[in-house]
Amino acid sequence: MQISISNENRPIVIASLFVVAILIAGTAYTLSTTGTVPLLSVNYLLQQLQTGSFLGICAAGMMMVILLGHIDLSIPWTLTAAAMTATAVGGDLALPTALAVGVAVGLLNGFGVAYLRIPSMIFTLGVDTVLRGLMVAQTGGFAPQDTATPAMLFLAKERILGIPAAIFVWGTVSLVIAVILTHTGFGRSLYATGSREGAAYLSGIRTKVVIIGAFVISGVCASIAGVLLAGYSAKAYQGMGNAFLLPAIAAVVLGGTHILGGKGRYIGTLIGVILIVLLNSVLSIMQMPEAGRQIIYGSVIIGMLLVYGRNQRVTS
Repeated sequence: MQISISNENRPIVIASLFVVAILIAGTAYTLSTTGTVPLLSVNYLLQQLQTGSFLGICAAGMMMVILLGHIDLSIPWTLTAAAMTATAVGGDLALPTALAVGVAVGLLNGFGVAYLRIPSMIFTLGVDTVLRGLMVAQTGGFAPQDTATPAMLFLAKERILGIPAAIFVWGTVSLVIAVILTHTGFGRSLYATGSREGAAYLSGIRTKVVIIGAFVISGVCASIAGVLLAGYSAKAYQGMGNAFLLPAIAAVVLGGTHILGGKGRYIGTLIGVILIVLLNSVLSIMQMPEAGRQIIYGSVIIGMLLVYGRNQRVTS
């Protein structure tokens, strides 16, 4: 009996198989070298998901923009600016301040792309550079002395019913994104605009509002990730978001979201994040040198993209 997999589900299945393969390879390695299997430990997996929540939230916001056929390269310093500003303000205003930074950056990015018609790659990269300059000016080029607030520390480090609170935050963001994409008019407009913006506009969709909304969501997600990362590190620091840009894009694309927009499911992005988190974890367990880790990490991503791209060409 032949099992048929739809084009929409194929990338998700491929990513899931890679996750299983990484788990098997990591388990076999640790069992042969140490006689233990930390990858199958509940506490270890929860710890990995806790640190992976930062990437997962960034990827959730990035997916909304990629579904439009755009890209948000301002995520690194949106995350950093939100964290640094929130810790500088402190107190009860820290979290609202971080979210306000994300909203402001998202509005700016959306306006530049939707109304000024500047390519998103260029405009968001420029915004990222401006944010970096503002944060350097704020700190005088030195590491900020401000520390995370108790609320940040709780959200990033504490546990609720034995599960890290950061995972609950990631779960809440995931639920909101999934509901938006599948059960709201905005979600349907997002897919329509990403498939063909001109046709969506002629059908009555306010495409400019949709573009701005997607960038605002991306900015807010980056600011939430910044709050969690600052809490996890107990402080904010310059460049803290630099490590999340390419993995966030990779997680979205590996999960099957079309880089040109119009197609993608959030479950795929979720699996893409888990794949990247587990891959980094296994390479760390193997004590792989940094050069080797980067080579293997990049090779897996390129391999999956090649398989995905080939399947797309065959089915088309």
